Formats: sequence, C-alpha cells, structure tokens
Amino acid sequence: MRKQWVIPDIHGYINTLKCLVEERIKPSREDELYFLGDYIDRGPDARGVIDYIRGLQNDGYSITPLKGNHENFMVELYDAELRPETSWLFNFNKSKRQAWDKVGGKATLESFGVSGLKEVPPDYVEWMRDLTYYIELDDFVLVHAGLNFMKMDPFSDKEAMLWSRDYEIIPRKIGNRRIIHGHTPQSMDQIMHSYHDKSLPAFDIDNGPYLNGFPGFGSLVALELTEMELVVQENRDI
Repeated sequence: MRKQWVIPDIHGYINTLKCLVEERIKPSREDELYFLGDYIDRGPDARGVIDYIRGLQNDGYSITPLKGNHENFMVELYDAELRPETSWLFNFNKSKRQAWDKVGGKATLESFGVSGLKEVPPDYVEWMRDLTYYIELDDFVLVHAGLNFMKMDPFSDKEAMLWSRDYEIIPRKIGNRRIIHGHTPQSMDQIMHSYHDKSLPAFDIDNGPYLNGFPGFGSLVALELTEMELVVQENRDI
C-alpha cells in the first residue's frame, strides 16, 4: 500500500535525514514524501540536505517539499543583496543579515563554501523560491507553521504559513482536515500526546534536531499518514 511520510524541520542535519529515510522509512517510489520546510540554517550541511532532497526527486521518488520561514528569509536576503543599495536599505539589510546569522545563516553559507549570499549558486535560491506553501490531502493540511483563520480564506496568508505559532483553528474553514506542521519544536512528550489524541485539530511534529542535549528534544521525526505511524531518528550529526 502506498505510504505518505511527512518530515518536518531538518535544519542542515544531513546524516540524521539520511538515517531516517534510508534506515527507518525505506520508501518505495510509490510512496509519497512530504517535507515541511526549514532545510537550512543551524545544522552543519544545509546544502547537503537540499542536494539530498533534489536527488530523491531526480531519482523518481514522489517528493513534495514545502517552504519554511528559513528558506523564505534566505531568498529575501539574497534578493536584497542583489539590489542597488541606498544608505537606509544598506542598514536594513545589514540588520536582517545579522538576524539571519543568529538563527544559523552563517552555517548555511559555510555549507556552500561561500562568505556572501551573492555567491550561493542561483539554482539553489530559485529552488527555494519556487517551493509551495501548503498542500491539501483528503484528511490533512500540510504546512510549515500554521494558518490564519481570521481570514475568510486561511490559505491566502502566506506569512502565517511560514511564521504562525499560536492561532485558533476553525476546522470547517479547511474542510475539517487536521493540520500537520512543524516550525515550533515540541518535546517528545508533547508529540506523543498529540499523536495519541486524534481529536486535536493540529499536530506539530517538530522535535528540534538542533536542540540535541535538551531533554526530550533533538531528534528528527517522521509521521506516516495512512496508518499514523510515528518514527523517531536521534540526531546522527552531533
């Protein structure tokens, strides 16, 4: 039977991702793999993560990668660095670049072997730019962060899909589907609680692989939607 695997925030932890996919999930080409964004920043090999996902796509696997706030942030900074700069724009971009560095941007540049965003190969930037924001399945909505139910159409707010943390869910607005998302790291206790309580309208499966060393955090989680199987891979990069 065709399986549907969902994998949240990877953040550059390529060895952990490979172990999860190749040793634990072992997908066939009939299976579907959905990635929830945040492939870059924080971890040691953002480029390797993107290469691996693109490689799966090129090898004929059914792959749907969504956009995370970290990809969006990097694309915005890349575009800003290519524009002619006035003094105020320079200061604005400098502030944003410092903010990106604090959330792992420096590690991403190091994975590409460059010191500036303009040196990143354009095809990687365009791959991130073209990522979709969400996907609707029969029983689920997959998104990086969340949805804005204050809007008549919750799917009209792209910013919310990338950054939302606390929001009231109105199930009828999304066809009574359950939201599967990442973005905000949850302890394994929290993840297991949401896993067992099927009445919850949203399920955050991000365990924060970069939080290795904090009790209950630091693993990469995958959720299989047809049988609701949960797979946990401890961090193999640290």
